[in-house]
Amino acid sequence: MKQINALLSYKQTLAPFVLIIGMAVSASCIQGAEPIRISSLEELDRYAGESGNTIIMQPGLYAVSDYLPLETMSERRERGELQFLSFSGSDNVFHLNGVTIEVDTALRQALRAPIHNPEFIVSGDDNEIIGLNITTVGNGTSAAGELLRISGDRNTLRDCAFWVQGSFPYGYGDLFGKGGSPVIHHRKHSGVLITGESATLIGCRLFMRSYGHGYFIQGGNNHYFEDCYVEGVMRSTDDMLAETSGPAYEVEFRSEYRNRDGEHRVTPGYMKSLAEDGFRTYSQAENLTFINCTARYMRGGFELRTQGGVHVENSAAIGCERGFWVSSDAQVINSRGDARYGPLLFLEGDNATVELELLPEETNMTVHGLATIHGSGHNVVIRPAGDENRTLPVPILVAYSQPGAGEAMSPYGRRPARNLTLINETTMPVIIAAQAENCTIITRGPVEENEGRDITIATP
Repeated sequence: MKQINALLSYKQTLAPFVLIIGMAVSASCIQGAEPIRISSLEELDRYAGESGNTIIMQPGLYAVSDYLPLETMSERRERGELQFLSFSGSDNVFHLNGVTIEVDTALRQALRAPIHNPEFIVSGDDNEIIGLNITTVGNGTSAAGELLRISGDRNTLRDCAFWVQGSFPYGYGDLFGKGGSPVIHHRKHSGVLITGESATLIGCRLFMRSYGHGYFIQGGNNHYFEDCYVEGVMRSTDDMLAETSGPAYEVEFRSEYRNRDGEHRVTPGYMKSLAEDGFRTYSQAENLTFINCTARYMRGGFELRTQGGVHVENSAAIGCERGFWVSSDAQVINSRGDARYGPLLFLEGDNATVELELLPEETNMTVHGLATIHGSGHNVVIRPAGDENRTLPVPILVAYSQPGAGEAMSPYGRRPARNLTLINETTMPVIIAAQAENCTIITRGPVEENEGRDITIATP
């Protein structure tokens, strides 16, 4: 009996180690398992819902309408199947190089999903998706939603590309409102939304041909972007005002935002992005990193107003309505942008560090400021990129706030600016408003106005 008890005790002691070894062997088998090769959306849909696999898909063009015909959309809506493809499994690697998924936007319109639903979703955890291309065709619209949402945790997109279209009205940007009581109700179509934790996007490209955001964050922390690109389209208000039919003409070009004449009307002389922001935060997300990223022809290049710490390095905002809009504790270093259609910088909050190069490109479009700066404790350096050849003077505005909703044709306000250091190595002028206090301004360009208190002004 003693021997039997001893044996049982030994087995009970050994059991946890056997379980651990078994788990390790199982994990090793999964990691060492042969990749699964597929060649259809039906197979991709199946394995996207499983876990622990490596999937290799045959390159080619795959039309969603071939897998999910238009006539099936009403049944999918009734069943609550509101995505065309859901990556709900975890611990998968998808090798999709050369794979293009084509979405006819007529499917979105027929599906009639409720507002804020994506067409594709990554809801599982710890997945890596490599080389996927998704393109949209047609001009079907639906309630505001995005092409792709990452709601799971620790997911990675690598070398993916997305083409987004299908919104109404398209061609006017945000002039007719974004929410609340708009002049024209929008049906938006955005790009990539992140709501989970610790998403990583590397080498991804996003082409916006619809009204909506590019990459935008509405939840989670610790997101990392590297070598990512987003591109929209610009259009002049003069071109809009020349229309003799269409949605803008029908509302007599009435804008949601008040212009500098106090009128709610589209004003000539400005350039508008037909999309929204390139890289955008909504929540107070923490620990966000953007390395070597570019936004081109977007409303805001990098609108990262979270106060949880943002690091932007070696990144560029090119031809946007506004380049960088950041807040407390942000770090923007070794980055650059132009001011051809609007300000290079909007800065608010406290204790940000900003080092930007001003690119020389300029146009005859109306631009009211190179930068507006308010808050406290900021350290700002603006220098020319190479040999400066910008000729049109655009002022750096200290103790000025951004215009309402950031709209370029709306007037700037005034806000306190305290204990900040501005080093202006360009020849652009500086204007200091009355609520500036205890600031150091080192500038190569002239100080055209100084209404502040305890302002130290020097040349570099």
